[in-house]
Amino acid sequence: MLEGGLARRGYDWWWHSLVGRSRRTGHEQPFFIEYYVVNPALGGAEPVLGQLPENRSRGVRPSYAMLKAGTWAPKAARQIHNFFGIQKLQVRSSPLAVRIGEATLSETGLEGSVSVLPEAAAAHPEFMCDAGRMSWKLEAEKVLHYDVGFGASAPFRAAHAFQMFWHVEGMLTRYRGTVELDGEEFQVEPETCCGYQDKNWGTDYTSPWVWLSCNRFKRRGGGETLKLTSLDVGGAQPVLFGRALKRRLLVAFFHEGTLHEFNFSKIWTRPGQRFDCRVEPDAVCWKIEAWNSTAKVVIDFRCPRESMLKVNYENPDGEKRHHDLWNGGCGEGTLDLYRRTASGFELVGSFDGERAGCEYGEETR
Repeated sequence: MLEGGLARRGYDWWWHSLVGRSRRTGHEQPFFIEYYVVNPALGGAEPVLGQLPENRSRGVRPSYAMLKAGTWAPKAARQIHNFFGIQKLQVRSSPLAVRIGEATLSETGLEGSVSVLPEAAAAHPEFMCDAGRMSWKLEAEKVLHYDVGFGASAPFRAAHAFQMFWHVEGMLTRYRGTVELDGEEFQVEPETCCGYQDKNWGTDYTSPWVWLSCNRFKRRGGGETLKLTSLDVGGAQPVLFGRALKRRLLVAFFHEGTLHEFNFSKIWTRPGQRFDCRVEPDAVCWKIEAWNSTAKVVIDFRCPRESMLKVNYENPDGEKRHHDLWNGGCGEGTLDLYRRTASGFELVGSFDGERAGCEYGEETR
C-alpha cells in the first residue's frame, strides 16, 4: 500500500495472533507476529530509527522494515523488535509475498525469527522493545474475512482519504506449525489456535485506539467451542482528509458463519452504537453496544493488566505519541446477540469468549 506519498510518509503492517500449546508443560500461551514497514522511499542499506536522539533532534524520519513478535502472559508479556534496512525488504502484492531479512510471509504461511539480548534492549531504548528470542514456522488458512466496505475501496485508498486504513483478511485464521520462545517449543493446531490476521496502513495511528478480537466462543453455560463464530472490533477515531470524525467503531460478529455487521459508514442499515473502554487498576475493559436494522450485540470484555504489554510504535514522522497503548491476548468476556423484531429486540444467544486479542489507548504527548 506504500505508493506515492505514502512511500515517503506512511506505514504498512501485516499482523498475526494465535495460541500455541507448550510441548513441555501442556499450557496454552498466546503469541503475536507482525511484519512492519515505514517510509520505504527514505531508506537504504541500514535501518533509520526515529527514536535515536540525534535523529529526533534533526527531525529525521524513520525508515525500516521491522519484525515484531512476542507473547502475552501474566507478568511475562514482551515485544521483541528486529530492524532491517529497506534494501532487506522484498514485497510482491499479488499473490502476497513479503521477505524481511530471512523472514517470509505469504497468503498461506509465515516463517521467521527475532532475537534481542538483554544488554542490547537496555542500551538501546530506540529499539522500543524487550529482550528475548522467538521463532515461528506456520501454515495459515484464512477461513473468515471482514471487508470494512467502501471506506477502504480503491478510490479512498488512492486518495489516501483516511489516516489509518484497516482490512481483516483473516478474521478467523487456522494456523498449523510451531512457535519457539526462549527455547520452549509450542505446538499450534488449527482448531485451537484462535488465529487472527489483519492489515493496517496509513500516515498515522488512531487515538483512541480500540481493537477486540475473539475466536473462541461457547454458549453461555458451557459446551463445545462454536465453529465459524468470530468477533472483531476496530476504531475508534476516524480521520478523513485530515478532519477527525465522531468517535466510532466498526463491529463485525460471525455467528456460526452468518455475519452481523455494525458499520457506521453503511447508513442504509441504520447503525448505532455506544461504547466505553477504560483502564482500571487491575484490568482493561471494553463495553460495547451496537445495533442496526436487523440485529444488536452487547459486548463486555476485560483483560488482566498483568498479562498485557504497552505496545510500542513510532509514527512516520518519528513521533511516539502512544505511551499507554495497552495490548493483550488473554481477554475474556460475554457477548449477547439479539434480532430486531416489530416490538424491539429478541435474544438469539448468549456467549462466553476467551483468549481474545485486545487493545486500548489514547495519545499522550
